[in-house]
Amino acid sequence: MTSSPFQVVQRSPSYWRVTFDSPPINLVTFEVFAALGDLVDRMEADEDVKVVVFDSADPDFFLAHFDMVPPKEPYTGPAWLEIATRMARSRVISIASIRGRARGVGSEFTLACDMRFASKENAVLGQPEVGAGVTPGGGATERLPLLVGRGRALEIIAAADDFDAETAERYGWINRALPDAELDAYVDRVATRIASFDRRPLAEVKALINRTTLPSETDLTAGQDTFRAALTWPEAHERVRRLMQRGMQQRGELEYRLGEQIADE
Repeated sequence: MTSSPFQVVQRSPSYWRVTFDSPPINLVTFEVFAALGDLVDRMEADEDVKVVVFDSADPDFFLAHFDMVPPKEPYTGPAWLEIATRMARSRVISIASIRGRARGVGSEFTLACDMRFASKENAVLGQPEVGAGVTPGGGATERLPLLVGRGRALEIIAAADDFDAETAERYGWINRALPDAELDAYVDRVATRIASFDRRPLAEVKALINRTTLPSETDLTAGQDTFRAALTWPEAHERVRRLMQRGMQQRGELEYRLGEQIADE
């Protein structure tokens, strides 16, 4: 039996903490998608929960990126965009507390959350897909421009580099960059405060803000379709093959410094 890629702790009936823990580097696999789909089901069915915080048990990797090794069997669970859309439109407030690397769909997961807070010393964000010969397919091309603007979205995605938390905060990619020693307490305070308020006004203000801040499902689907097509491109296969030979998806120098290393591929 496959173990869950995360643990759920109910700090209170209204405040849940979800901790990613999937060694060696918290890759985003189809098992992660399935588990997140089940989690969103639980969130929507629970009448008490108002806020969910996502963090990582691995201080070096929040969510590394998508698993580039094809699954042994066809995946039949919920698609990532379905999960992300449900999270964004859910009445429950979602918060990403980022310590470690969040790249590719790991970054796109944080973009699907309602708020993002990150460690100044230990958070790294990036969209490295172009450097691997493909395109983002989980919402980065749609959500990032709404947060950071067109030019900075192109800088992030086309340059495929890593970004520290202070730059991400300045760009509007995250809410705040906090000293690592203060991150957990700050996020806990925000979540506890939100959880103390009534469910109805929280749900209503989120729905109202969503009206002008979420990308359309048509645009999100276009990004997903382009990513799926990119996975068939011969040049993408060759780039990914060489990256795997150099240590991609293993705990080591390539994954630690992927933004820098991928440009040398």
